[in-house]
Amino acid sequence: MASLFTRIVQGEIPAYKVAEDDNYLAFLDIFPVAKGHVLCIPKKEVDYLFDLDDETYIGLQLFAKKVAKGLKQAVPCAKVGVMVLGLEVPHAHVHLVPMQTEADLLNFSDKKKFTPEQFAEIAATIAKNIEL
Repeated sequence: MASLFTRIVQGEIPAYKVAEDDNYLAFLDIFPVAKGHVLCIPKKEVDYLFDLDDETYIGLQLFAKKVAKGLKQAVPCAKVGVMVLGLEVPHAHVHLVPMQTEADLLNFSDKKKFTPEQFAEIAATIAKNIEL
């Protein structure tokens, strides 16, 4: 059975996409810990990040770097934090979180709420700042 993220890649489930190329996809986390919280995934479904082949792993990191640069321009923050976690979706992914302090990245229990319109506006603002 395809993972939730594979279903997003295949267009079966909608997502607030911010960047995409042939191999990777970035979209807003629908349970964000900060405005602009983005997930970067390989389109290839592999459960565990460190099980990715080297080319896909390195490609994902380079893709996430480009997304993070655009994210920082779109959402004012001190830095964009990077975290790998998530046992609930069996598909490798990297979290990018705009942060002012380390607590902004480390407090994953404090989820923010946005309307669909707010999510769409945030995604569009980030997307226009990303150069792939």
